[in-house]
Amino acid sequence: MSHTVITTTSTTTTSTADGGFCYIAYARSFHGLLKIGQVVVLLIAFLCVHCERVYAYSAFRYFEVVTAWFLVVFFFFFLMYLFRLQSRITCINWTLTEFLHYAVGGILVFIASIVVAVNGHGNSSLIAGSVFGFMATFLIAISIWTSYKVTCGSQPTGAAV
Repeated sequence: MSHTVITTTSTTTTSTADGGFCYIAYARSFHGLLKIGQVVVLLIAFLCVHCERVYAYSAFRYFEVVTAWFLVVFFFFFLMYLFRLQSRITCINWTLTEFLHYAVGGILVFIASIVVAVNGHGNSSLIAGSVFGFMATFLIAISIWTSYKVTCGSQPTGAAV
């Protein structure tokens, strides 16, 4: 009697959904694109005012400092989520920290944009910087809203007895 033995070997490849060290899908998400937009708009606003030589130095220096600071902070938040540092540094409530930075940044960028718009005196570079500052304020307001929804969530409105 003849016996035939058939051996089947199967190879299974598994892929993790997290993507390893760098979370590239975050850069394509709404929050990632919003942060990229904020960084780009703040950079353009900073460069518009910084490259213009004006005599009222302190009024425009405030705009430069505020836009440069929040440009760096928002870029840090982007990198933090891109490389998943918030999951490694758990002693800080990152959602609340980000919400507070957005709230303070929105107010300060809005004030700085008003200062540049008032003191621009028809200078096209300063007016462009102010417009980009207002655009950044709008993007920051969207981030405040989405961060608030995550931080506070949907709270019940009725009292439970």
